[in-house]
Amino acid sequence: MSGQKEEAQIGRRGRAAVVVLGDIGRSPRMQYHALSLARQACLEVDIVAYGGSDPHSAVLQHRSIHIHKMAQWPTIPQSLPKIFRPLMLMLKPLIQFLMLLWYLCVAIPAPDVFIVQNPPSVPTLVAVKWASWLRHSKFIIDWHNYGFTLLALSLGRSSRFVALYRWIERHYGKMANGSLCVTRAMQHELDQNWGINATVLYDQPPEFFRPASLEEKHMLFCRIDKFLAQPFGLCDCISNGTDKGDPNVTLLTTQVGTDIFLNQNRPALIVSSTSWTPDEDFGILLEAALMYDRRVAALINEDDSSGEEVVWKEICEGKQFPYPRLLFIITGKGPEKEKYETKIRKLNLKRVAFRTMWLPAEDYPLLLGSADLGVCLHTSSSGLDLPMKVVDMFGCGLPVCAVSYSCIKELVKVEKNGLLFSSSSELADELMMLFKGFPGECDALKLLRTGVLEMGSSARWATEWEENAKPLISEVISRNFS
Repeated sequence: MSGQKEEAQIGRRGRAAVVVLGDIGRSPRMQYHALSLARQACLEVDIVAYGGSDPHSAVLQHRSIHIHKMAQWPTIPQSLPKIFRPLMLMLKPLIQFLMLLWYLCVAIPAPDVFIVQNPPSVPTLVAVKWASWLRHSKFIIDWHNYGFTLLALSLGRSSRFVALYRWIERHYGKMANGSLCVTRAMQHELDQNWGINATVLYDQPPEFFRPASLEEKHMLFCRIDKFLAQPFGLCDCISNGTDKGDPNVTLLTTQVGTDIFLNQNRPALIVSSTSWTPDEDFGILLEAALMYDRRVAALINEDDSSGEEVVWKEICEGKQFPYPRLLFIITGKGPEKEKYETKIRKLNLKRVAFRTMWLPAEDYPLLLGSADLGVCLHTSSSGLDLPMKVVDMFGCGLPVCAVSYSCIKELVKVEKNGLLFSSSSELADELMMLFKGFPGECDALKLLRTGVLEMGSSARWATEWEENAKPLISEVISRNFS
């Protein structure tokens, strides 16, 4: 171990700082950077970020990782007169800049290298560049996306603020001592149009993202079963079917003695993680769910005019209807959550149910590892980044239906580990195809799951980081003292 430590600590300080102008609990890639810097490079790591959500216990419990939580900028009250709003918006980056500078230059020990998440670019890149100059450190940018394209979603590409933001992002991006990025498409764009040489570091799941065992599934469902029984508004097909009398029976699993098994009449469990922001059109999923609901209703009515009674009679008798009920669990926090929850309440679905929730960091991988399908609605503002949520799903052996855009095929291999869609009707078609005969005879879904497990067996974050990020970081640090 001592030899490994000497090799890793090329700089005299043996420290690295991970900088996130955001909630560290909702920044998994930067958490994984911190873990790898501590575990694989044997460095002391200072994380400078906002609080809000707890990071993974592996980060909290590591002796070499130290979290420094900054105070968040308060939400502008609605009662504030509009004349003061521009002033508040101008003050925000200035206060953030001064606060970042204080933390990076005073509150933490001087590091060999700063690793900063981008976006946001303003004022983060400026503050980290100044801090690296004042503390004689190097700094590396981890490009997750472009900040100016995210800003353009709300202000428009022609906005002068977007043009200024882009200039700052490009100018200070070129000043970095090294760059990492998430796709080959972004690597090419940075090189050709910005003159930045970046190393591709693909998102890969860490070791705690894996398929869940039957016991882990049952324990998870026992913890969240009461929540699943609470519908939006009136009772739905999930809350009606929940056995509330036996603590050993959950919506999806049953324990008899020491034996645990999946319920034959369980709904298909579909998970989607979203930040509830404009770059993820959640309306596509709602429309697809409504289409599935109506198509299945039409098939039932072809056989029996009593419709709904047929489904419930077969469920109660333990028989399997060709198309199952669907339970969508939507995880995440964000500004548009309440708007879409209101829309869900108005849908009046008969065979589809939605639940929104925020899970602890340790339970989120268990949920993915217990689900039957993942849905990703991410559409990149730049067209150059990949959704990390899909990487997590693959790590848990979960096949995915994802929105199609320019570089998504770097991650999703169609008909091997997932499917792509461009509209709500295409997603509805895929749901009908994948879940026909669920749970026993859905061959297409089983083939995708097998493909995920085969393709992702060796792809893990620690390996990817060791091969691509560590050499760059070591080289940058060594330049500091050469």
